[in-house]
Amino acid sequence: MDPVLLGEILSGLMFFGVIGMLMLGFPVAFTLAGTSLIFAFVGYAVGVFDPSNFGALANRYIGYMTNEVLVAVPLFIFMGVMLERSGIAEQLLMTMGRLFGRLRGGLGFSVILVGALLAASTGVVGATVVTMGLISLPAMMRAGYDPKLATGVICASGTLGQIIPPSTVLIFMGDMLAGIHAQVQMSKGNFAPSPVSVGDLFAGAFIPGFLLVSLYIGFVVFKAITDPQSCPATPVPEEERKGMPREIMVALVPPLLLIIAVLGSILGGIATPTEAASVGAVGATLLAALRWRLSTGTLQQVVVATASITSMVFIILFGASVFSIVFRQMGGDNLVHVFLTNLPGGVIGAAIMVMAIMFVLGFILDTFEIIFIIIPITAPILLDLGLEPIWLGVMVGMNLQTSFLTPPFGFALFYLRGVAPSTISTGMIYRGAIPFVLLQIAAMATLFVFPEIVLWLPEILRK
Repeated sequence: MDPVLLGEILSGLMFFGVIGMLMLGFPVAFTLAGTSLIFAFVGYAVGVFDPSNFGALANRYIGYMTNEVLVAVPLFIFMGVMLERSGIAEQLLMTMGRLFGRLRGGLGFSVILVGALLAASTGVVGATVVTMGLISLPAMMRAGYDPKLATGVICASGTLGQIIPPSTVLIFMGDMLAGIHAQVQMSKGNFAPSPVSVGDLFAGAFIPGFLLVSLYIGFVVFKAITDPQSCPATPVPEEERKGMPREIMVALVPPLLLIIAVLGSILGGIATPTEAASVGAVGATLLAALRWRLSTGTLQQVVVATASITSMVFIILFGASVFSIVFRQMGGDNLVHVFLTNLPGGVIGAAIMVMAIMFVLGFILDTFEIIFIIIPITAPILLDLGLEPIWLGVMVGMNLQTSFLTPPFGFALFYLRGVAPSTISTGMIYRGAIPFVLLQIAAMATLFVFPEIVLWLPEILRK
């Protein structure tokens, strides 16, 4: 058999082998590396893989560890976990609930707005959904909300951490797409540095994130008008109302100023994402200390959680590096290139196919696992076909967010199921999520038709 064809067959089998092993429940990082090593041995035995290619692994790992941009990941995780564990996020939810509770749908508005604020501070979907599920869901049930609407609002708002900056997913994608874009341009004879950065991706995701928040609020307004019984108002007692201005100043303003300082410094070009993340981590710690919520126990919990999440992400990244080297050296990238370039519809058809594959993988794999596997394989082809890297990164983030929300496998639904009372059935959670999935699809279709929504702000900030 032709060695090129044999290598492509092995690379295809390796891809599906990895997916199959992950579906059986084996650890992601070790499955990626282990399966790749097995196929590398098979490829060496039949003469289609050279083990000396593994010499590039050391340089890759050192590159990851010395990459200044990726230092922002543990710092942003620390910032989010500190706001969550110190009770600041809980106080924010309760204050916003009392602020909007007098309106029909007011609790829904507060959950959406706080979900957006937590997304801009934590970027961790599971933590946001669980926090809001534990605090907001009982309050919404006591207020007489339709369980389907309540669970749908919480799940949808919790997934905003995938797309609203400073999402850790966007940090990795921005760094990866910058490198891939530079390689694609060099292959065409353009040796200028890549203009794509993490800050550009943050800027590109800002308006789509705001669009989603607006759609969610619009849906709750629609329910309040057409079905007022599903989201009744919750009047605030007079004595509590008198203390509201001070409570808002204490609970809402400091976290909001912190988020504005972090995002504003990145989007305005004042600070790099890593520098802004440092400010965010220190600021979250100071907020906890000023509210007498910072203790040795809290700090220990935050540090351990940050180390655990960061280690998990980077171990997956290392395993994905092994997979990428073996897949590419056996001709898998050529196989993907032929497949995508021969699809009907040209670059749009190829982009839709990649999005569809990522959407389905979102049912069984975590976000980081998907982007570490799929982006290095497909992004070079898509960028070579003419797609804008910033648009691609934002679309991937929104696509995976939609996958996290879609029944019956959406991770956000499982997170909420884990903390919801037994009176709320799984079917209620599924039915509650469907309208928000449709809103997500409508938003994605809008970005497909009008990519300027993503590209406008990055272009303005570059001038």
